[in-house]
Amino acid sequence: MDMDSFAFKKSFGQNFIKDKKIIHNIVDRANIQKNSLVIEIGPGAGALTEELVKHADMVLAYEIDERLKTFLTEKFQDNDHVEFIFDDFLKRDLKQDIEKYAYENIYVVANLPYYITTPIITKLITEPISVLNIVVMVQKEVGDRFLAAPGMKEYNSLTVYLNYYFNIKKLFLVSRNVFVPKPNVDSMVVSLVKKENQLKVINESLFFQLVRDSFQFKRKTLKNNLKRYDLDKIEKVLRTYQLDLTVRAEQLSLEMFVAISNALA
Repeated sequence: MDMDSFAFKKSFGQNFIKDKKIIHNIVDRANIQKNSLVIEIGPGAGALTEELVKHADMVLAYEIDERLKTFLTEKFQDNDHVEFIFDDFLKRDLKQDIEKYAYENIYVVANLPYYITTPIITKLITEPISVLNIVVMVQKEVGDRFLAAPGMKEYNSLTVYLNYYFNIKKLFLVSRNVFVPKPNVDSMVVSLVKKENQLKVINESLFFQLVRDSFQFKRKTLKNNLKRYDLDKIEKVLRTYQLDLTVRAEQLSLEMFVAISNALA
């Protein structure tokens, strides 16, 4: 594909990677085992796909831009280890899409479009499929949020949400200079591995709503953000951590949110 003449669409968040060393590094760090299905979101010109098919029994790649259909199908026409779905990943029924494949493990390996990173990760969590490892390239700022600790300015509801499900690890940084077209920001490759011993939450919908409400107005205290909750119960839990209702959400750990949620449940 002639990247100089291709009309990149900002609406699709298209930035194609051109550095093969980084592509090899992403796939190596995914540590794909035998008998595995790999889901890729946004294959673009197929640079990452080309490396993934060497390691996975099957790669299922979702591409929203139908202009790439002829190019990708021709490029991989002799490869039995990849199938493309030219559709919006966020609208797909993943369980239905993968039911025809035989596999022991599912991996997600992708260079995610910056503008829909959070919806994609959320979909992977909420879909009834069990993903062993997610290795994705995201905007550095988003990666910083994934990895943030309590008290850091990047720490937010998404941080708590993801850490409830995953052990998250920064793998390496990627310069903006290895993409066409060059984005305005650098990237980060992160790994999200499903936790074997997840914290016990009595009512998950209550837990997630509590976390969202706690961060609703980031500069406000829990007392102000959680007025519709039982503040006496919340304060009782906070006291066990030597805190009170004047604390802000960004100072609470995942374990604290779980304890408060369970007390309210």
